[in-house]
Amino acid sequence: MDMNDLTRQLGGGTPRIAFGADYNPEQWPRDVWKHDVELMREAKVNLVSVGIFSWALLEPEEGRYEFGWLDEVLDLLHENGIAVDLANASASPPPWFTVKYPDSAPVDADGVRQTHGSRQAFAACSPDYRRAAAALTTAIAKRYADHPALAMWHVHNEYGCHNQPDFGPHAERGFREWLRNRYESLDGLNEAWGTAFWSQHYYDWAEIMPPRRSGTHINPSHQLDFARFSSDSLLECFEAEAAILRAQSDKPVTTNFMGLNMGLARPIDYWRWAPRMDIVSNDHYLIAEDLRNHQDLALAADLTRGWADNAPWLLMEHSTSAVNWQPRNIAKAPGQMLRNSFQHLARGADGILFFQWRASRAGAEKFHSGMVPHAGRDTKVWREVVQLGKALEAASEVAGSRVAADAALVFDTDARWAAELDSHPSIEAQPTRELRDWHDALYRSGITADLRQSTDDLRAYRLVVAPMLYLVTDDGAANLRRYVEGGGTLLLTYFSGIVDEHDRIIMDPVEGGGYPGAFRDLLGVEIEEFFPLRDGEALALTAGSGERWSELGRTTTAEAVSRYERGPTAGSPAVTRNVSGAGTAYYVGTSPDAEALAAFLPRVLEDAGLEAPAHAAEFPELEVVRRTSDGTSWLFAINHGEVDARLSVDGIELISGTPTEGALTIPAGGVAVVRLA
Repeated sequence: MDMNDLTRQLGGGTPRIAFGADYNPEQWPRDVWKHDVELMREAKVNLVSVGIFSWALLEPEEGRYEFGWLDEVLDLLHENGIAVDLANASASPPPWFTVKYPDSAPVDADGVRQTHGSRQAFAACSPDYRRAAAALTTAIAKRYADHPALAMWHVHNEYGCHNQPDFGPHAERGFREWLRNRYESLDGLNEAWGTAFWSQHYYDWAEIMPPRRSGTHINPSHQLDFARFSSDSLLECFEAEAAILRAQSDKPVTTNFMGLNMGLARPIDYWRWAPRMDIVSNDHYLIAEDLRNHQDLALAADLTRGWADNAPWLLMEHSTSAVNWQPRNIAKAPGQMLRNSFQHLARGADGILFFQWRASRAGAEKFHSGMVPHAGRDTKVWREVVQLGKALEAASEVAGSRVAADAALVFDTDARWAAELDSHPSIEAQPTRELRDWHDALYRSGITADLRQSTDDLRAYRLVVAPMLYLVTDDGAANLRRYVEGGGTLLLTYFSGIVDEHDRIIMDPVEGGGYPGAFRDLLGVEIEEFFPLRDGEALALTAGSGERWSELGRTTTAEAVSRYERGPTAGSPAVTRNVSGAGTAYYVGTSPDAEALAAFLPRVLEDAGLEAPAHAAEFPELEVVRRTSDGTSWLFAINHGEVDARLSVDGIELISGTPTEGALTIPAGGVAVVRLA
C-alpha cells in the first residue's frame, strides 16, 4: 500500500487529501476526548497520529502492557470516521528503562552519558533498547493490526533528532562491524582513510574508535564514515520494527523525515531510507525570522518529493502558528497557515498534518501552537483550521497526481556531509546555503525543480544544477558527463568535484591539472588555487559581483562568460560555458549577486530550452506550480505578496468552485487551485 491507497481509504474509495495532526489524548482528561472528536469533525479532520510518545503509559513496567486507554481512543475515533496513523511508541523509552539499563543511553563526543528527562534517550546500537522496542512493537502490532481505525503505521519519530551521533560502547562495537563489512581488510581502510597522515595507521580493528573528542581535527574520512554508520544504525532500528508491523498487517509503514529544516537532517541519509518507506513523510517548520521562509518551505517540499521519487508524499508535521524552540517564536500572520499548507500540496504532498491537535498544557512544548489553541475555538487559528479543512476537501481531486518539473537540483547526502567537515578553505562554503540560493534563483524565475542524486537518471530534465557537489563518486561524475553529452544543460558551482567517496582529493599526482578534478574536462577549466573572500567582501565581475569565494584558474576548452575584474584572481574566469557532445556545461566559481545572476542565468535557461513565465517578472511573489495526472493538469497559485496578482488561465478554480473564464486574480496572501481546461 502507498499514499494513493491511503487517500482512497480516507475518501471511502474516492481520493481525499489527508488532514489532521498528532493527537495526544493521554495529556488530557477523558471528558475532553469526546469534545476533541466533535471539533475534528467540524474541521473535517480525517487522519490523526496516535501514540508517538506513549511508551511510558503503554508499558508501565517491563513486559506489562496497559492498552485500555488506547483501545478507548481508537474506538472513539473510528466511531467518528477518523482514521489513525498508529505509532509503535519506540521514540522515547520511559524513565524506568533508562534506570534499569543505564548503558542503553547515548554518549556524547566528550564521553558524557545522557539520561532521561527529555526524549529519545537511547543508543541506536544498544541491544537492550532494540529488544525492548521490538517487544513493544510486537505487542502493539498484534493488538491493533485488525482495528478498523488503523490506516497506517508510524515507526518511531524523527530518527536522530536528539540522540545522534552516539559515541558510546555500543556504537564503538557497531562501527567496527560496519567498517569490516565496508572495507573487508585493514589495508583497504587505511588506504581509504589516508592514515599515512599524522601517523594514524591501524593494525587492529580494536584500535578504531568513534571520532570522540581529540586534541585537534579528526581524520575527515573517519568522520564521514561514522556519519554513514550512524545513519545506517538507525535504519537498522527502523527496518527491524517495520518488519514486525508488516508481518501483522498490510497497512503502509512510514517514519517522519526532517527535510532540510533546522539542519536536523544531517544524521540521516534519507536517500537510503526512502525506498524502505511505503509512504515518504516529512516534518517542516518555518524559521520565523527568515523573510523568505516560504522559499525554504518550497525547497524542503521539493526535496521530500525527490526522496519519494516524485510519488505523492505526506506532510506529517508543520505548525498552525508559532513553535516553541526558536529564539523568537513569531506567530503566523493571517492566511499564512493556508499558504504554507497549499505550498506543500502544490509540490507533491497528498496529506497535510500538524503538530499537534491540541496545544499542550504542560511540558517543553506548551507554547508550540496546535490546531486547537489554548484560547479555544473563538480564535484566528481555529477559524483558519476550519477554513483549511474545507479548502483541502475541495481540492481533493489532485490526490495521486504528480508535480511537473523541467529542472533538477543535485543534492547528495555524502557530498553535504563531507563539505560540512572541518579544515576546509572557508566556513562560507556551506552546501545547504548554496543549494537554497540556486533553488531560489530558479524559484524566482518561475522554474519548478526536482531534487535528485548525481547517480539518478537525469535525462528527463532540460536543466540540471549541482550546487557544491564537493564529493562525487566515479558513477556520479560519469552520469553527469553522459547527461551533458546526451544534450542536457548542466550548471556546477565552486567546490564541486573535489574529492572522491572517501574524501580524498581527485588528482593526478604526476600530471597535476588542478580542480575540479572530477569535472575538469567536462567543464573545460583548470583551477589552480582557491581564494575565499573575507566576511562581507565582494569582487567585481564583468557584470555584477561575486561573494564568499573566488578562484585562480584558466579556461581550456570553455568560453569565459564572466571574469573577475580585480584582486588576486583578476582576469580568471568566474563563470564559464563549455560545449560537450550535444550538451552544455556551465561552471560558476563564486556566489553571484542578483545582477550577476540576471546577466547569465537567462542564457543558461535558453541553452536548456526553458523560458521564465511572464508572471515571474510581473508578480515576483506569486508561486505557480503544476501537478498532472492522466492528461489532466492543476495549476496552484500562491500569492506571498502584498498586492493582487493575475494569471491568464482557463479552467475551474476548485476552492471557490468557479470558472476562471481566461483570467484569474489571486488576492494578496491568497491561494487558488485551477483544474485546467
